[in-house]
Amino acid sequence: MDNRPISEIRAEVGYRWAKAHAAASRLEEGKSAFLEKRKLVLGDIPNNRAEMLVKASPEWSDYIKAMVDAKELANTLRIEMEYWDMKFSEWQSAAADNRVTARL
Repeated sequence: MDNRPISEIRAEVGYRWAKAHAAASRLEEGKSAFLEKRKLVLGDIPNNRAEMLVKASPEWSDYIKAMVDAKELANTLRIEMEYWDMKFSEWQSAAADNRVTARL
């Protein structure tokens, strides 16, 4: 068990989530640019055929996999942040209960 304060753990996870979320966003935002660059490499062929060839390529598949993996990591870290938020709420509630019990 980590003995650091919950706020410190939550902040660390938050920073990790922010970086993972940014990485996933960069891949998602760059998807169209990646597609267009790959289509340009194919030369002067009809746009629909170029798009079909790119989307059938291993490079496109790798790009999509990397994007989905990045989203998965960001989502996992978001769940971890929510866990620490709930843990803090539980601690706060237990502390309040202890104060009431101590007064009785």
